[in-house]
Amino acid sequence: MSRSNLAACRKMSNDRRMQPSTAPLHILMASTSWPHDSHDWRGRFIFDLQAALTQSGEVALTLWAPPGVAPSSGKTATTAAEATWLKRMSERGGIAHLLRTNPLSGLLHARGILGRLHTAGLRAAPDVYHVNWLQLTLGLPDDGRPALISVLGSDFGLLRLPGMTTLLRRAFSRRRTVLAPNAVWMLEPLRERFGDIAEVRPNPFGVNANWFDVARATATNSRDWLVVSRITRNKLGDLPAWGEGLFGKTRRLHLLGPMQETLELPDWITQHGATNPRALRETHFPRAAGLLTLSRHDEGRPQVMIEAMAAGLPVIASRIPGHSDLIRHGETGWLVASREELFNALEQAEDPIMAARIGAQAQAWIRERIGSWDDCAKRCLQAYRDLLEARP
Repeated sequence: MSRSNLAACRKMSNDRRMQPSTAPLHILMASTSWPHDSHDWRGRFIFDLQAALTQSGEVALTLWAPPGVAPSSGKTATTAAEATWLKRMSERGGIAHLLRTNPLSGLLHARGILGRLHTAGLRAAPDVYHVNWLQLTLGLPDDGRPALISVLGSDFGLLRLPGMTTLLRRAFSRRRTVLAPNAVWMLEPLRERFGDIAEVRPNPFGVNANWFDVARATATNSRDWLVVSRITRNKLGDLPAWGEGLFGKTRRLHLLGPMQETLELPDWITQHGATNPRALRETHFPRAAGLLTLSRHDEGRPQVMIEAMAAGLPVIASRIPGHSDLIRHGETGWLVASREELFNALEQAEDPIMAARIGAQAQAWIRERIGSWDDCAKRCLQAYRDLLEARP
């Protein structure tokens, strides 16, 4: 992230001051991912964002999402029939997974999502729509109400579908729209496609303060590495090829996450199944040498990387935009593009002095540049106000 972009993002957050309002804004937040219970990893960042927005006292937030943990506002826009349908889709891996693995079924489910969201929007008639993922915009009613769109890395995979950019441009042209990517690397691609009809305004997601409190004294001289990820070919990336011979009895690799594709994993990978934030904070992060991701997926700003860095955990990541946006090579972690670079990074990260230095620098960078969920919520609140003030 360039210094100029960082300065612009921080200026947007700090210099714009919210004016007190007599009545909270009615916000309809829509998402196809939501934590089923307190241990579920799915949609956790959306839960954290809506909680911070609700706690601000500036909004009356209503959630349209799969059933699960009650939203902090206690208000849901999802009918019982919609909740049942969304739950079934979520249990099948979610819409992005269905589109990747079974395109016909994925397209049918996408149509079902958009139709149901359209009906929910008509029922709610909010002041502002707030949707997570670009493509949900296609389901909003044609009512001229403004929309804030949180843009994630996975959106860019769907943007490659023929005609998707044209469909979205048509949807954005019908309402005042702010596109809020959670990483600065997304700014230029979004501006190239939509900058003439929508404002592109970065809004990095925050991090909860308890990640900074992880005690890592037990990690000294550890050679146990973590991969925390959904298990797909693109998410694993080059790990099966590059890790052969680097991991085994003396240096161990632990894979935490749900299996979403049928893959045969090498015997030097120990698979543990899905995890949750509490288990990471209390069990896995304190004992690990570091976090490893060699993903080739369309990553935005992986939340687990942010949380690991906040905990002072050394991170080694593949050299893709979503990772380069977070890691300063050799300063706050390591970016690798070959097996040799991976080996060298592992050797450096397992040196206790080097690990402590990199971990401390990563932690300081996250404190300064990422901020809290309250910071993220303040940027959302300012965007809501700006959207409403700009209406004719």
